[in-house]
Amino acid sequence: MQESGFRRWLERTYGLNVARARSANVRRVEKYYGDLDRSYGQDRLQGLSNSLNYSADDQRRKRPNPTKIPIDGDLRTGLATLRSALKLYQSFRDKAGTATIKEAFTEAIPYIGAAADCDVEVAQRIGLERDLQRALRLDIEQLEPGLTIIDHGCERIVASGRIDITARDFSGKTVVIELKAGTVGKQAIGQILGYMGDAAEEEQSDVRGILVGSSFDAGTQAAARRVPDLILRRYGIKFSFVDGQDLPPKHASA
Repeated sequence: MQESGFRRWLERTYGLNVARARSANVRRVEKYYGDLDRSYGQDRLQGLSNSLNYSADDQRRKRPNPTKIPIDGDLRTGLATLRSALKLYQSFRDKAGTATIKEAFTEAIPYIGAAADCDVEVAQRIGLERDLQRALRLDIEQLEPGLTIIDHGCERIVASGRIDITARDFSGKTVVIELKAGTVGKQAIGQILGYMGDAAEEEQSDVRGILVGSSFDAGTQAAARRVPDLILRRYGIKFSFVDGQDLPPKHASA
């Protein structure tokens, strides 16, 4: 496994904490299944990824762990975490195989601190979406009571893209959450439906969706009404203020 390159790629895209966690995840898979680069050369890790699948139906029927990897805690969540990490490694290898090493480590997925080359308005939107994601990860129940995050702090990789937050509701159903800054257009409906479809196929169970934005145009609202498993949620930004006289005065330097 190209661990050092993979970790640098993760750090640039998701940050240090995610890089540590996902690197550890893929090392764990490699420990029990052998060299990941050999598996990538055979089928781009598809067979290994499929072997880590554990559906909601498997969980309901209390089927045993289908893999060689021992899992502590919730089996479905644990295997989904390993599978998500494996998909990240697949994406890293795909990128490295079709670009220069420098390009592979600077994948064109914007993140806070790396928007210098972006249009200012786009950079601001991306920054707000990242801030919104951080806020929800700290307290996901402010979006909907009973939600629990199950992606272990990392955007889940599916065939159609990256899911901002993957959660589970009080009934045990997987919830795909897509975050948008500002007014949301109807193209976001197609995006989240793609994510929902991919997640449902992977888990072999029904999946819900929550699309979050500051407001929604008429086309988005009309489209959402035709999708029973999709709901829209608006966010707001609230400022608080304190008396500036309580702060120590700043002295000009000589």
